[in-house]
Amino acid sequence: MQPVKAFRGKVVPLPINDIDTDQIIPARFLKTIEKLGLGENLFNDWRYLPDGTPNPEFVLNQPRANGASILLAGDNFGCGSSREHAPWALLGFGLRAVISTSFADIFRNNCLKNGLLPIIVDVNTHQELFDRTDADPEFAVSVDLETQSVEFLDGRTASFPIDGFSRQCLLEGGDQLSYIQQRMAAITAYERVSATPLDTLA
Repeated sequence: MQPVKAFRGKVVPLPINDIDTDQIIPARFLKTIEKLGLGENLFNDWRYLPDGTPNPEFVLNQPRANGASILLAGDNFGCGSSREHAPWALLGFGLRAVISTSFADIFRNNCLKNGLLPIIVDVNTHQELFDRTDADPEFAVSVDLETQSVEFLDGRTASFPIDGFSRQCLLEGGDQLSYIQQRMAAITAYERVSATPLDTLA
């Protein structure tokens, strides 16, 4: 997993509330445990017509989505099942962050474990982002995990919450397992001391 650094990204809007993981990546595409190629099936049932051709009405098929790395979603994004394929598909499309007013807990945790940044903003900031994407299809913001902020072109910033452990893992480009592996020397030393009889430590 690549470290999550500060980046600037174009924002693509999807103003729909309660988008569940079966809409993000339908169940029929869950037969694989490989991440490669899942981006092609992101929002498959909205993105493609029954004959398999791209639906021109869906935002990810429009020119404004070209090169976008930030999805601006409605409230309660990622509800439903716990499938880890959902963040895999979003990453596979080229997205690096999703902005919403709230995320389903399991989906949010899956994002954090896979290097996709779930950004929670307040209602006013959320609406302003939608307003700006409506006015400018090329609208972009800067995201900085170090300072936990989203910056507009005019310099105004909005902060977002993230727990310290997940933030550290993302900045290092690792997960819970790699975090433990990097600290094995300290863990081994602690276990060695803990295993020593107390009377020898006096």
